[in-house]
Amino acid sequence: MQQTPRATPTTDEVPDPALAFPFLGGRPCLNFVATLGKRHTVRIERLPSPDALARWITEAGLLPCPPEGFRVTDDDLAEARVLREAMYGLLTAAMRGRRPEAADLGAVNEAAAHADLVPRLAPADDEPGGLCLSWHADHPVRAALSTVARDAMLLAGGPLVARVKECEGPDCSLLFLDDSQARRRRWCSMDRCGNLAKVAGYRTRRHPARRAGQA
Repeated sequence: MQQTPRATPTTDEVPDPALAFPFLGGRPCLNFVATLGKRHTVRIERLPSPDALARWITEAGLLPCPPEGFRVTDDDLAEARVLREAMYGLLTAAMRGRRPEAADLGAVNEAAAHADLVPRLAPADDEPGGLCLSWHADHPVRAALSTVARDAMLLAGGPLVARVKECEGPDCSLLFLDDSQARRRRWCSMDRCGNLAKVAGYRTRRHPARRAGQA
């Protein structure tokens, strides 16, 4: 059954703050995996609809200026979620030195085999002599997902996978590329889980009896 395409969200639509996309991973593939939050507790699905996927593709910079008629279908959304979970399985296996599941490897390879986004240069309208870069594809959604899948393959199969970590926040499951000089980064962000950990540590030090009672 053919799915009815849905339009890209308008600027008047304000998404639920809880579903805001965290771009903290340092790689497109890690940011895409983060569209499912709190994997180890009460999961947060940040791609509940085709509109949300369209918004992620735009905000991630894959299609910052979507072409006219850009649409995301329910089938696109289903494919994206399958790819996301396959990428998570592939990346977590690689970062822990384990063999990935065949299904995960197959799904990522299949997505990466689709045509990638194609760059196109055109004269800039607002800058004499300037050039404007845009991205095009016959199937923009599938091409954007192919770009993300290829990024996951390059990361999982390269030396940088040794720097991929999972946030140590007890309620967080975000993966990030530790690009700090000492390679001692522990949190997805100090503004998020890092500050929460500091506050929790401060309260524990001030109330040791409370800590003993919770043990």
